[in-house]
Amino acid sequence: MLRRLALLGLILPLPLMAEDALTLPSGQKVTLIETLTNIPGSDGLAIRYRFLAPEIARDTGTIDADTAGDDMDWLCNTYALPRLPKNGPQPAEIIISMSDMSVPFGEDHPEATQFFNSYKIEDGACQWEMF
Repeated sequence: MLRRLALLGLILPLPLMAEDALTLPSGQKVTLIETLTNIPGSDGLAIRYRFLAPEIARDTGTIDADTAGDDMDWLCNTYALPRLPKNGPQPAEIIISMSDMSVPFGEDHPEATQFFNSYKIEDGACQWEMF
C-alpha cells in the first residue's frame, strides 16, 4: 500500500474544529481539522477532509503508512461519503489526508508528516485512484 500514499513535508491545516475524535479500525484516534469543498480535483470538483493524526509521526508514531492507508479507505467510505453535499455541485473526487501536527495553511513544515489518498466516487463507494 505504500504505492498509495504520499509523504510530504508540506501540511496545510487550519485550527481544529470542535468535533469528537474518531477511532479508526487501526485503533488510532483522529480529529477533523477541516473540510474544503468545491476545490479543483483531477477530474472536476473535489472535497478534501483533513484529519489530525498524531500517531503517524515519523519518530514517535505507532501507525505505519500501510495502516494509515487502510484507515483512510475507511474514512472515505464511512465518514466522507455520508457527508457529501445533498444539493449543489457534486464532487467527483474525495481526498482524505492525515497529518501528525497542525501547521498553518500553505506553510512548509519539514518536521510534519502527512499522508493522503484520492478517491473517485463510483457506484456509491470510494475507489482509490493514483495521483
